[in-house]
Amino acid sequence: MDSLTGPYAAVIGVQSIYAGMFLLSKVAFDLGMNTFIFVFYRQAAATLFLAPIVFFTEWKSAPPLTFKILIKIFVLSLFGITLSLNIYGVALVYTSATLAAAITNSLPVITFLIAVLFSMEKVNLKTIPGVVKIAGIGLCAGGAATIAFYKGPFLKLLLHHHLFSHYSQKHHALVHGSCEMWVKGVLLLLLANTFWGLWIVFQGGVMKSYPSKLLLTLLQCFLSSIQSLVLALVMERDPSQWKLGWNVRLLAVAYCGIVVTGLTYYLQSWVIEKKGPVFLAMSTPLGFVFTIIASALLLGEVIGLGSILGGVLLVGGLYCVLWGKSREQVMEIHQGSICKAVEVESTVKVLTQSEGSLKNNNGHPSSPYVTIV
Repeated sequence: MDSLTGPYAAVIGVQSIYAGMFLLSKVAFDLGMNTFIFVFYRQAAATLFLAPIVFFTEWKSAPPLTFKILIKIFVLSLFGITLSLNIYGVALVYTSATLAAAITNSLPVITFLIAVLFSMEKVNLKTIPGVVKIAGIGLCAGGAATIAFYKGPFLKLLLHHHLFSHYSQKHHALVHGSCEMWVKGVLLLLLANTFWGLWIVFQGGVMKSYPSKLLLTLLQCFLSSIQSLVLALVMERDPSQWKLGWNVRLLAVAYCGIVVTGLTYYLQSWVIEKKGPVFLAMSTPLGFVFTIIASALLLGEVIGLGSILGGVLLVGGLYCVLWGKSREQVMEIHQGSICKAVEVESTVKVLTQSEGSLKNNNGHPSSPYVTIV
């Protein structure tokens, strides 16, 4: 992949894959698939997909897995994957694919706020970047509130074009139905993103203890599969719900488990290596745009004006936080350069003064063993 255009193509691919995840998950849930069973199958598929890759790449070189590290990975999987995905699934039943994509733009802001609460990030209100970051958090909160409490007029874009008549009817009933269910769905999506943000913040510490990235991902998928299986068995007792068949359920499970977990992991890692995490985070709104277009063209989804306005506010908040963060990094680098220059200048002065004190009246060094570099 070309080093100049490659990262741009990669982030477009990543956000397109995420748009497909929102759409397929929503259709599978609206066609009757249990959300908890879906998460189990998804993580099991991801585990089966990654296992042979890890075996042939990192298995022999991986560091030993201690009981303490295993407990950390178990907790990380529980909050960041199992709870996040299961809450997200329930929320998606109450809302829409477009809304889920819009709320995803809050993830970097939520992650930043969590890092601040745990003293991993700092906010300086005496600087413009610090004020902009706080404004970004406010815009994010305003966007979420707009989506939750204001539906507005509905934009019926190509409503007659849809793949599933059952889906179209159910979605129409959803967007015109109970406001309480809609608000509950928004709050659940924010809660799912909060757990996801916790996973992002604390995964860095776990990766320092266990740096084998691919094996760490496999372990998390495997542990979350077991956790999701237990949760699914508790929440769903009907054996017929566990049947997949050659239908959209199987397609959604395979797509989310293999393509989303497998392909996007590699693409995102490659983009971060080439352009950094900020570049990847700035591409998040593309998923929102792709989802709006695809849901309107393929599913005939009715989009409320409130979702569009709220999404715009969320994107604005995202870019404010990212801009503030990038400017602070530039300022830190600049201050570091100034401090280094001052340190070098001070060292030169000390050496110059030492040289002067060592010279005799004729201007020659008093000792042949003193050399000024």
